[in-house]
Amino acid sequence: MITVKKITNDEELKTAFAIRQRVFVEEQKVDAREEYDEYESISTHFLAYLDGRPVGTARWRFYNGKIKLERFAVLKEARGKNIGTELVNTVKKDLPVSDSEVYLHAQLTAMPLYAKTGFEKTGPMFEEAGIQHFKMILNR
Repeated sequence: MITVKKITNDEELKTAFAIRQRVFVEEQKVDAREEYDEYESISTHFLAYLDGRPVGTARWRFYNGKIKLERFAVLKEARGKNIGTELVNTVKKDLPVSDSEVYLHAQLTAMPLYAKTGFEKTGPMFEEAGIQHFKMILNR
């Protein structure tokens, strides 16, 4: 069973950071100085659980008058089980009612997931943290 909940305490946030460490820093070789940033404290964070075990995380925040979804990570052993879809859908439901653009920077391998949850690719491909991305905007 998959559940996704908003993070409400420091222990849950540490768990989210541990998932991001495994996925981004260890697996994808992102520099930890790029992974953890000054936006941690102003972002709304989430944890995804598979059968009660934390296996995924994400966050959203306001950025330059827009809403940015980011730091979607699912542990390798839990991929392919719709956890990413549940994370995206839960984060979308948590967003404030607003006319603000909702967007994310999608790694190429994650683009099909975001497309099936309502995001559309826009603009040229770019590199972020040494990984190719496209900006994707939520169609609302």
